[in-house]
Amino acid sequence: MEIDRTQCPDYFLDYILYITVTKSLSSRTVQEYYLDIRMFLKYLRMMQDPNYQNTDDLQQIPIRDIPISMLENVKLQDLYNFLYYVTEERENHDRARGRKVSALRSFFGYLCNHQNIIAHDPTERLELPSPKKALPRYLTLEESQHLLQSIDTAYPERDYCILTIFLNCGIRLSELVGLNVSDINWKEAKMRVLGKGSKERMVYLNDACMDALDTYFKVRDLPPESQEKAVFLSKRHKRISKRRVQQIVENALFQADLDGRGYSTHKLRHTAATLMYQYGNVDALTLKEILGHSSTSTTEIYTHLSNQILKHATESSPLAHFEKKKNTVSSLDGQQDDDASSSDKSDNS
Repeated sequence: MEIDRTQCPDYFLDYILYITVTKSLSSRTVQEYYLDIRMFLKYLRMMQDPNYQNTDDLQQIPIRDIPISMLENVKLQDLYNFLYYVTEERENHDRARGRKVSALRSFFGYLCNHQNIIAHDPTERLELPSPKKALPRYLTLEESQHLLQSIDTAYPERDYCILTIFLNCGIRLSELVGLNVSDINWKEAKMRVLGKGSKERMVYLNDACMDALDTYFKVRDLPPESQEKAVFLSKRHKRISKRRVQQIVENALFQADLDGRGYSTHKLRHTAATLMYQYGNVDALTLKEILGHSSTSTTEIYTHLSNQILKHATESSPLAHFEKKKNTVSSLDGQQDDDASSSDKSDNS
């Protein structure tokens, strides 16, 4: 869905241009912010404009002529009412509401602090919803090995290389698709990756990755006139699409009898991070740099412990094999009973 500039007020369009150019946000994030703020503006008009208070469908509410004065009067409670609305009417969960909070903070911060066209920022005390922290889904070491061994496709060298890099390097789908031949440093066994927010990082390649790349490049055939720079190519000798990579992963999972369990390209990223943490003694700070996270708080979801590790920890207790001796009546126990009996007789005399 493209941004409909003819239906947006000028200050909204200026904001979209601002976050696109100066904030270096991804096109997907810009699109999501656009949709979130557009929904808020429609909601705001529905709540404050008598002409639209009986409208059930937000899509029918225009925002092109919403005056800046309507935003000037937004209160903190209006923002919470909007979040309640998207929760009840749109069934938005924690993550979607959290993104809307981020979009609103960015938008009102722009209007107040950057453009100075509203006097106060109503989002200053707006709190993010606390998301439920769920453990990431990932393949076990045995499942990962089985997945790599099960690849049987028309382009086995390419597809094996794709899965190997996912499982060993933990890069994102967009990062893999965006790889260029010039990004690979064969001598130092590393590659340059362009991550979120156009941030570059170096990812080192282990022996498995280097062998897979070397095998793939031996069959990576291009027409002499081609100027294609991408590492991974489609059958038409063009940069492979995200959807095609997803299909490759889905087919490989099916061949390995691992389909239907919620695994995906992003779950392979989870798998790489989890295996590094479990088997490589990689700490959270190092993992943060490998994965390209901006904060260790994001990386901490990967540092969970598997049930196998928890079981091993419990079995390592020095009391793990302790057995209570069977109850036996000792001579001392018998003597104590006799003493008690004598005492009772004395009390009754």
